Amino acid sequence: MSPNGTPQTSPASPTRRRVLGTLAAATAAAPVFAACGAPGGDSPSKTAAPSALATAPSKPVTLNILDVAGNLALTQPIIDAFKAQHPEIVSKVTTSTGTAPELAPKVQAQQQAGNVQIQLVLSGTDGLSAGIQKGLWYDLKQYYTGFLPGLMANYQPAAASMAALAQDQAVELVWYPSGPLLEYDPAKVPSPPTTTDALLDWAKANPGKFQYAQPRNSGPGRTFLMGLPYLLGDSDPGDPVNGWSKTWAYLTELNKHAANYPTKTSATMTNLAQGTVHVLASTTGWYINPRALGTVPKSMKVAKFDNLTWVSDAQFGIIPKGVSNDQLIAALRLIAFMLTPEQQAVTYDQGYFYPGPAVKGVSLSQAPASSRQAIASYGDPQFDGWIAGSPIKNSLPATAQVTAFDLWDKKIGATK
Repeated sequence: MSPNGTPQTSPASPTRRRVLGTLAAATAAAPVFAACGAPGGDSPSKTAAPSALATAPSKPVTLNILDVAGNLALTQPIIDAFKAQHPEIVSKVTTSTGTAPELAPKVQAQQQAGNVQIQLVLSGTDGLSAGIQKGLWYDLKQYYTGFLPGLMANYQPAAASMAALAQDQAVELVWYPSGPLLEYDPAKVPSPPTTTDALLDWAKANPGKFQYAQPRNSGPGRTFLMGLPYLLGDSDPGDPVNGWSKTWAYLTELNKHAANYPTKTSATMTNLAQGTVHVLASTTGWYINPRALGTVPKSMKVAKFDNLTWVSDAQFGIIPKGVSNDQLIAALRLIAFMLTPEQQAVTYDQGYFYPGPAVKGVSLSQAPASSRQAIASYGDPQFDGWIAGSPIKNSLPATAQVTAFDLWDKKIGATK
């Protein structure tokens, strides 16, 4: 998660860029010993992974990539570079976009039909979690040594912690501390709220002028949801069922005064740009990028909560069960390429996932000049200090995250 005439660091993601624009290296491994494939009608859980893989496919393959996270905004140039440099691995790469709630049903239907047409999924924790629950993804741990040596050790510490949420059923590609932050129009809100009480009071005094998108399909929405238990001092921020009594009470009260809940973050940005709402739940990336793209006025500002605990977010490469051996090899080789320092520097993009790189030792100085310029012009100089000065916690693990979304849908979303 592009506007005409707006300079970009990379080719636009068909999902995020177009939506916003309407507004605004692998190593050797053992030979193949076991085959993989989804027999017609088999359930995903019965699709066995190959026990070992060769270093390259028997012939170049087509990779069909589905992005449900806006990740192509960060990785499309990397994918293009991989295709250009490795014609022996991929003959063609196609990309398509969708939403996180659509992902699991779509992949599951293909697996049950024995016709898996998606070889690589780019997803946030939302789509990843839903697929983990349904058993749709390959466990990739057995391939780390051959394709991703030192994977966990190569991540920066906070990213390594977040990567563990994938349960080895995905590989983390990018990471950021996310939020929750508040983005606002200073012409309408000269003194933004910086506590949960102040936000509620402001929303009461300005009905319909605060907004966040549905957590199930929005990075800022789910970060706001998962950040509130820390801000409110709930008994167990990791347990949305038994540990979020203060959060559900707060959201219920806030719901009386908040605007409706769009299905996509970009819709909230549209509303801010058009003046329909004045304060939004946001993140570092969603503050920088829409302003860099010109879809939100540069004049908008960002504020943090006084007792902020960051809830980090990440995007992952996921391989559905049922792809062929050759496709599995190609997808793993592409993922390994994405995690090289040179390619990680590309993920600074125009701040969409600021900072972006998940691996150690990749600084903004290594990013393309256009990325450095965009972040200098549209970032907030306080961000790095805010990140260093507040604790960082992981998003909820898969089962708890899906539970939190279900509860929000029932308790909050269904009431508007």
